[in-house]
Amino acid sequence: MLSDRLYMREPETRGKVSVLTWLICAITAGFILQNAFLRWLQLGNSLEAVFGLSPAALHAGRVWTLVTYSFLHSPDNLLHIACNLLALYFIGRELLPLLGARRFLSLYAAAVVIGGAVWSAVHWHTGDTLIGASAGVMGLLVVFACFYPNQQMTFLLFFIVPVTLKPKYLAVGVAIADLFGFIFYEILGKASPIDLAPSAHLGGMAAGWLYFRFVHDADWQLHRDRVSIELPRWMTRRPRAAASALPPQAHPGTRGEFRAEVDRILDKINSQGFGALTPEEKRVLDEARDLLSKR
Repeated sequence: MLSDRLYMREPETRGKVSVLTWLICAITAGFILQNAFLRWLQLGNSLEAVFGLSPAALHAGRVWTLVTYSFLHSPDNLLHIACNLLALYFIGRELLPLLGARRFLSLYAAAVVIGGAVWSAVHWHTGDTLIGASAGVMGLLVVFACFYPNQQMTFLLFFIVPVTLKPKYLAVGVAIADLFGFIFYEILGKASPIDLAPSAHLGGMAAGWLYFRFVHDADWQLHRDRVSIELPRWMTRRPRAAASALPPQAHPGTRGEFRAEVDRILDKINSQGFGALTPEEKRVLDEARDLLSKR
């Protein structure tokens, strides 16, 4: 597991607010503003009319609603936002150290946009409005299940009954439930017994799977088509002095340089994610792991 390696732990950033915290605060602020407009200012659901996703909004050119709808939730249903925030927190704190802030936020935004686009295509001829961060959460859930398919997870069903599941079974179960609701309720235009948006969930899950399958750990550098020239053997032989690049325990004089290189790579993981590392940087981390395991 990547998280089992000491060098894969997120470096301490005291005083720095993570992107996950900002995301949770933004969703909470949107919910507070909704209640303020609805209950205190008596302005009704005016925020949903401007920032909620609907076919009418897209017809009017308000394309930003493909993102802003995820910051709004039902003011009359506290469980709607509570479930999304809890899932976002517990899944996000596991994925953020692996992906880095930029990739984590990009993945969440892509899941939200794709989920909203799929929902809009299904509801294009209706007057419905979509709100909620469920599509983004579903995208994160799929990526988490791909990283940790067999890790035991315990959660409270209906906040009462403890249930232990593996992430791969949880993701598959949620996908099947959403597919059932999509086929038998959403497509047919029937009212679902649970006020959910299966098409948005499925779109978010598809975004998560596409990210893990085609984006994570992919090498997008444009150097594959370059012509490689093979050098003579006498030019590729390394002098004996190059042996100083071995692990620091074999050469105490280079221990500081080795640690500095590991710190630099850890900073790169924190900012860009593990998939941004080069093969040489991954080799250095493997050497650091071996040295730590021998202590």
